[in-house]
Amino acid sequence: MNTVAELAQKLISFPSVTPNHAGCLDFIQSYLTNLGFNCWRLPFGDVDNLYARYGHELPNFCFAGHVDVVPVQNPFGWQDNPFLEQLLDNGHVYGRGAVDMKGAIAAFMMAVTDLLKEPLTGSLSFLLTSDEEGIALNGTRKVVEWLQEKGETISLCLVGEPTSVNRIGDMIKIGRRGSLNARVMSEGRAGHVAYPENFINPNTILLEYLSELKRKPLDQGTEFFPPSNLEITSIDAGNPTTNVVPATAEARLNIRFNNLHTGESLCQHLKDVANRISPHIKLETRISGEPFYCSEEAVASKIAHAIEAVTGQTPILSTSGGTSDARFIKDIAPVVEVGLLNQTAHQDDEHVSIEDLQTLQAIYTQILDSVLGQKWIEELARQSVKYLI
Repeated sequence: MNTVAELAQKLISFPSVTPNHAGCLDFIQSYLTNLGFNCWRLPFGDVDNLYARYGHELPNFCFAGHVDVVPVQNPFGWQDNPFLEQLLDNGHVYGRGAVDMKGAIAAFMMAVTDLLKEPLTGSLSFLLTSDEEGIALNGTRKVVEWLQEKGETISLCLVGEPTSVNRIGDMIKIGRRGSLNARVMSEGRAGHVAYPENFINPNTILLEYLSELKRKPLDQGTEFFPPSNLEITSIDAGNPTTNVVPATAEARLNIRFNNLHTGESLCQHLKDVANRISPHIKLETRISGEPFYCSEEAVASKIAHAIEAVTGQTPILSTSGGTSDARFIKDIAPVVEVGLLNQTAHQDDEHVSIEDLQTLQAIYTQILDSVLGQKWIEELARQSVKYLI
């Protein structure tokens, strides 16, 4: 592939809906092997993963991403095949995964290809999974465990999620909020609405509980994070009639929370409120990620300056948005996320302009040049020791 656009379109042509990589990892492994990378395929359960490294010395600069994509729900909403193999002649790359995140993978692959034309100081690596858009149990989480078992050190990680808002490089993620999902079940006693003495209305109990949860904010935010937010996403009693009170009702909610909380502390908060309201409330909770941010200011600053050198504008440092696989990598290395515009991610006719791909490739090249400078290499090597202790 001669251009970043052609490479991105090739990656898109693999219909890699979670957790099936559909040959995409095979193609990338072959490409990286030809560049001189050592590659390890790491299957866990029904998920295949790839870790590839070039060089043996520190620092080890890692690019992390995912080749899996969300399903195509409405194929008639696309102007062409969502897994198109050839470029359309209109200045854009189209297809599922163009933005999230095969375009970014292609941009980094091309940046690395150019970099390796000269002798390399330090190491480069790729950590790619096919399980980011799913439940994320057998992807990056398991690869990180494998890296720790092998004593493999990552000095700095760049994740290629689509972080830009209005123009390429205008926002980078230096962290993410935590995420907690909860299912709330209210158990009552069914009965005819005309005889309230004979029933216990689970809807009333449930609404009282949800109202209490929403009555006051969880916090006011921090220096790096917006206020934590609880949203009720579903309320359902499954009742087709108007003259019968149902026996049960349930709701679902999600909390996106900052570093004033942990997932466990919020689970306890949900339980405490339930205990105050009614013994008829039961909870099921699942913590999908804890809040984190890149506390190494020099790392974020270095990445921001590299982007500014390409775009002429200073990016916003943000912790907004949903979760990403950075939540697993932050335990072993400083991690920052830089990628394409997120406007068409997961949408029909997902696409990215060729100009934006070229700009992202230039940003990645500049970041690599900055990170692999001798003075910065020595600093990253010292930081790597901290994550090994």
